[in-house]
This record gives sequence, C-alpha cells and structure tokens, in this order.
Amino acid sequence: MPASLRELRQRKTSVSTTMKITRAMELIAASRVTRAQQKARGADEYTRELVRAVSAVAAYSRAEHPLVSEVANPSRAAVLVINSDRGLAGGYPAAVMKVAEGLLEHLAEAGLGTEIYTVGRKAQEYFTFRRVPVEHSWTGFSEEPHYENARDIGNTLIDKLFQPTAEGGVDEIHVVYTRFQSLVSQRPELVRLLPLQVVKATDPGTDLSSGATMLDGPEEGDIVPPYTFEPDPETVLGALLPLYVIDRVKYMLRESAASELAARQQAMHSATDNAKQLIDSLTRQANQARQGEITQEINEIVGGAGALSESTQEI
Repeated sequence: MPASLRELRQRKTSVSTTMKITRAMELIAASRVTRAQQKARGADEYTRELVRAVSAVAAYSRAEHPLVSEVANPSRAAVLVINSDRGLAGGYPAAVMKVAEGLLEHLAEAGLGTEIYTVGRKAQEYFTFRRVPVEHSWTGFSEEPHYENARDIGNTLIDKLFQPTAEGGVDEIHVVYTRFQSLVSQRPELVRLLPLQVVKATDPGTDLSSGATMLDGPEEGDIVPPYTFEPDPETVLGALLPLYVIDRVKYMLRESAASELAARQQAMHSATDNAKQLIDSLTRQANQARQGEITQEINEIVGGAGALSESTQEI
C-alpha cells in the first residue's frame, strides 16, 4: 500500500535529521584525522634515533636481555588487540577482530596458550560476548592516545614477559593494530612485539616505520665499529629496551587512532550520501503523492459540480 503524504513527509524529516548528524560526525572525524596523522608522524625522528641506539647495543655487543632473548620452546603468548572505543566506523572494528581471531587460531595450532589484552571497548565487548577471558583492558582513549597510555600498556606487557611462565608469565607478545595508509585505505596488521628480532632493515618485508620490532643488525663481513658502552652494555640495553617497547606501542596506538578516524569519516560520508539519495527519493514520492491528492480533489470537485448541474437541470 503506498505511503500517505504525511508519512512520507515524516520520513523525509527523520532522514534529514539523521543526515545532519552524519554530516557533523564526518566533519569532526575529518578535522581529527589530520591531527592524529601528524601525531603519528611527529615522533619519527625520535623513533629513528631510538632504533639506532637499541640496534647498536643489541647488534654490536654480547649483552643478553630477556626482551631480545628467544625462548627455545615457547608455551604461552600474550596478544594485544587495539580497536576502537566507539562504533560508526564502517568495517574497521570487524577487520581488526578478524585478524585477531586468525592470530589466536594460529597460536592455538602451534600449541601456545594465550592471554588477551585489549585496547578499546569494541575489542573488550567482542571477547566478553563470546565469554573469552580478557587479562586486562584499556578503554577511553582510542581516538586520542597519549604517551602515558602507551607507557602503562608497555610496562604491563614487559612485566608479563619478565614473569616466569610457571607463575603466569608469557614467552611472546603479539600486537594486532591497524596501519594508516591513506584516508581511504587502512590495513589491519599483526606484529610480534617481544622478544625483539635483530635483522637487517633492508631485508624483504622489514619496515621499521610500520611498527615492526625488527632492529638493524650487521651482515656477515661487515666491519663492526668500536662502540664503547657506559657503564656496560647490559645496563644500557636494560634502559633502552623499555623505552623502545613503549615507543612501539605508542606508534601503533596512534596509527590505529588515525585509522579509526579515517574509517569513521569514510563511513559517515557514505551515510550522508545515502541519506541524500533517500531524501531525493522521498521527495519524488511525496510530490507524486501530492499530485495524486490534487488530482483526486479536482476530480471530486468536477464530479460534485457535474452532479449539482444535473440536479439543477432536473428541477
């Protein structure tokens, strides 16, 4: 049954109100995504110097540290899933959880027990709904993370790695986050955060700017420069590695924040366009309904006038 003119006008008003909201959310996300991207790129110089310092100690000394020591037979792994606090971001939350589920399945097939850590309410609610225990969750800053948030997360994960597995510790730490590529492209990625790997940064697939935990090591035959470490390599490495891990976590938080805002801007832009198309469709239907009512009124007037004329002639 065709909708009445009143119903069409009510629907048009409702869609117009929704379009104003989606348009406002699109503009807010657009203003924030640029700022988030600048923050993600703003600390690149500090990151490069930190990577260079850690690489020098890890590659050119014989210092041993739990954060760079591989475990022969790992039994437990921690998985940090970075997602959003709010919805209305298109497929962004679902894409992150899909990669996280794939990682958990891979670790389970490898015989590793897992502990789950989450950033963002969407990840927390996802696992809670499926009754999967979450060891620790951080919420409330997915769109605008700060260094204090990264430090809290990084220190928690480092403490877990230092803790023996018999007492609830872990041997590996993996992170699932979203890498910001452009305003229309965001790619979920997973990296092994700890223990760190010392490889050549020119190896295929190695990209330090993407948040990977690979450091620049020497190739066979390279001349090793005469580094001097004070007070000693172990102490220097122990001081640098926590800073490096926190910096990696901060980078991934900011990349995910920029990705979330870009995905929300894109989703709200699509919602606004769909609302415009729906308003145009409702406007045409309302005009047709109005024309039908006018035609019906004219027919009724003409019919009434004809009936009145016939009755007058009979008299």
